[in-house]
Amino acid sequence: MNKSSPIGLFDSGVGGLTVLQALQNLMPNENYLYLGDTARLPYGTKSPKTVLHYAIQSASTLIERQIKLLIIACNTATAAALPLLQETFPFIPIIGVIEPSAQIACKTSLKGHVAVIATESTIQGKCYEETILRYRPEILVESKACPLFVPIVEEGWFSGPIVESIIIHYLSSLFFNRSIKDQPDCLVLGCTHYPLLSETIQKIIGNDITIVDSTVATAKLVQACIIQHNMVNPNTNLIGSTIFLTTDDKVRFARIGSLFLNTSIQEDKIEVVDLHMTNVQPNYLS
Repeated sequence: MNKSSPIGLFDSGVGGLTVLQALQNLMPNENYLYLGDTARLPYGTKSPKTVLHYAIQSASTLIERQIKLLIIACNTATAAALPLLQETFPFIPIIGVIEPSAQIACKTSLKGHVAVIATESTIQGKCYEETILRYRPEILVESKACPLFVPIVEEGWFSGPIVESIIIHYLSSLFFNRSIKDQPDCLVLGCTHYPLLSETIQKIIGNDITIVDSTVATAKLVQACIIQHNMVNPNTNLIGSTIFLTTDDKVRFARIGSLFLNTSIQEDKIEVVDLHMTNVQPNYLS
């Protein structure tokens, strides 16, 4: 295993770039390989079986390129595929994004009342609810699917009257049509696209509600994992490289992705790929 090998992560689109940004801020010397399956987004409206199939293809493509650790930077794919991917590829550490944010929510909520917003598939799978209750069985967890959030974020819409009206439409039943004492005091953003809406969401629900997302917590978990497995890039004084893979138009990926990362993504750093099953050798890290 080459310690300078990249950390790989995949998402249905550009939402996972929020995780990438947190990783780059925490570990700027590491190299990264990001895959956005933009041709088939959103995953949140697909069946768990379909998402699992997509996730295996994405993981296979990244592992074939000799990554040293894999992050499922998508809540929907984490819920549908994490255990099976860990079983299929036991020779590489694989980390999802649900566990870190569930842990933060349990530590944050003083009232013991947490709301989770996510894609339809994630909500139906009850993965957040089960994970939160595993840490704090007494917590009341309310869940709400917000299917329009991913499309508006993928269009680069993070604020404004249209975005606010969509947010109000979904969150009114959780925060507005009830007394303050019956409101959750913690809101989990159960999709890696949603942090781009967090400022607008906070404006609407008020500062008394704590918003939790998995990006920073996931980055810290990854850092601990590569230290534990002795995989830290020895080039500590250098800024690592980042390569992007997409399954659709790279011009659009560069435009929207640059908004997510707050820095320009050059098209020569983006490769269009066809996802496929690969015969990854389990001993390639040995």
